[in-house]
Amino acid sequence: MSKSKTKTNSILLSFDIEEFDIPEEYGQILDEKLKLKVSREGLEKILNILDKTNVRATFFVTAYFALHHQALIHQISEKHEIASHGFYHSKFQVDDLHKSRLVLGELIGKNITGFRMARLQPVDDAEISQAGYEYNSSMNPTYIPGRYNNFFKPRTAYYSGNLLNIPVSVTPLIRFPLFWLSFKNFPLWFIKLASLFTLRHDKYINLYFHPWEFTDISSFSLPGYIKNKSGKVMVDTLYRYIIWLQRQGQFVCFDELKSRVKIV
Repeated sequence: MSKSKTKTNSILLSFDIEEFDIPEEYGQILDEKLKLKVSREGLEKILNILDKTNVRATFFVTAYFALHHQALIHQISEKHEIASHGFYHSKFQVDDLHKSRLVLGELIGKNITGFRMARLQPVDDAEISQAGYEYNSSMNPTYIPGRYNNFFKPRTAYYSGNLLNIPVSVTPLIRFPLFWLSFKNFPLWFIKLASLFTLRHDKYINLYFHPWEFTDISSFSLPGYIKNKSGKVMVDTLYRYIIWLQRQGQFVCFDELKSRVKIV
């Protein structure tokens, strides 16, 4: 791929900053302080990677996490985009859409324009738009048993009224998902190949991870496919992947996408 073509490719790298509550899905109840601590440790490792590579990213943050780490979230907002991941990660009410946007906006002193629902669960576009958001990235357009059944939904960015929907990237045709679980369970060469295929077809790619993936979570009661490659292995994987991606396109935040990519 020529340099002129790679400059037109947009790479959306994002992280869902939340309480580390996934063990509770498998019956292990955790102390609130521990849930925040595990995510904080991983987040600091992510920020170190982004500083080393000089890459900007979008952080979808729960208001609950932000209220417990106000100085850190404000610091992140000085270089990166802050968007909403709801108020809490394990529970949701429609009012949380508006409440989380206000809390995050007041904390960083900027308007919050983006939203991603916890666990990419369905949420009404009209309610997201009514809460004041301009874009939504809450859908993985593929089929994964027990998680998603969105194979026949739009694969690339589209408008729902005035709300821009930016689905998580999947490859054309077979819709292989380019999200955190894929990085944990497939070799990096395969992820690169799928990423390149998607970039050439779509001119952008939407990737997301969680901070707790970059902390050693091997001691928690989780299936192997979730805690596989945690900690240092995941840190090294992301670093090598970002270095490779820098040759494939330009890293941009989500609020920049509509000015770079033609959306039908």
